[in-house]
Amino acid sequence: MQSVINTVKGTALGVAGYLTPVLKESKFQETGVLTPEEFVAAGDHLVHHCPTWQWCKGEESKIRQYLPADKQFLITRNVPCYRRCKQIEYCEDKEKVIEDEHDEDGGWVDTHHYDNAGSPTVEEKVCEMTLEAADTGDSEDEAKDAGDDDDDDEDEEDGEAEDMEQFQESGLLDEVDPSTDLAPRKESKPKEKRAAGGGEGDEIVRTRTYDLHITYDKYYQTPRLWIIGYDENRALLGVEAMYEDVSAEHAKRTVTIEAHPHLAGPGMASVHPCRHAEVMKKIIETVTESGGEMGVHSYLIVFLKFVQTVIPTIEYDFTQNFAIN
Repeated sequence: MQSVINTVKGTALGVAGYLTPVLKESKFQETGVLTPEEFVAAGDHLVHHCPTWQWCKGEESKIRQYLPADKQFLITRNVPCYRRCKQIEYCEDKEKVIEDEHDEDGGWVDTHHYDNAGSPTVEEKVCEMTLEAADTGDSEDEAKDAGDDDDDDEDEEDGEAEDMEQFQESGLLDEVDPSTDLAPRKESKPKEKRAAGGGEGDEIVRTRTYDLHITYDKYYQTPRLWIIGYDENRALLGVEAMYEDVSAEHAKRTVTIEAHPHLAGPGMASVHPCRHAEVMKKIIETVTESGGEMGVHSYLIVFLKFVQTVIPTIEYDFTQNFAIN
């Protein structure tokens, strides 16, 4: 029944989107939405800082005229997904509502936060990134140059450098984020010999992978995330299998199977964009109240962070250390 409702809603929104005029004037700061030009600018910024994302043209018959022909949507491929959501303890016991709105969607649920008391929300993390960028942005290059000179002097005084291989072997250089350390340890993963072309001892770890797409939704005037999954043998995952990698609070409600706007073929799982502008507006307000400023070009970097609460086991976000200001 829910799938029928989703299909009807998708058809209605498709018609509404077709009739909705293209947004021309920027309303990013006021409402958290984007014009097509701002979407392209944010996409260029994401591709520049994270080359695993690339622009894609899509099919000729589905090109949207309000976007550049060669920049219809963004795509990243072969993103690992090591575990199912039900295997993560905090998927069931430690969820945290970050948008407490009384509507049919029930708000956003943070299934990917730190366990420690007083841990920062998505908004607070973005705010910290923005303020750090403001503090270091202008003087970073000068400090780097000065640091190079100091390093030369220190090298001459300290003598021979330490053997870094010893530190790598000891594991002291490994940094683990408790909120993203979802992959099983190497010794616990099942390993298989390569089927062909591999010598003795040549082993690979097989796991699910996903391709992720980001499109521009003309009706909601925000980005929209799409995912399609593959099993260990690169066969397409079924609908129910993909829902195993979606937060239980969002499966079949926030995340539904719909037709891709730029590609023909079977439907893809998509995170519905009805709340995106609202969440982004709240993040912008949090950053502003803290004395920072969030530029429109950083929209997609922030977007990837709050959407990961919906698909917490798909490890696509490599932007943790990027300044967004």
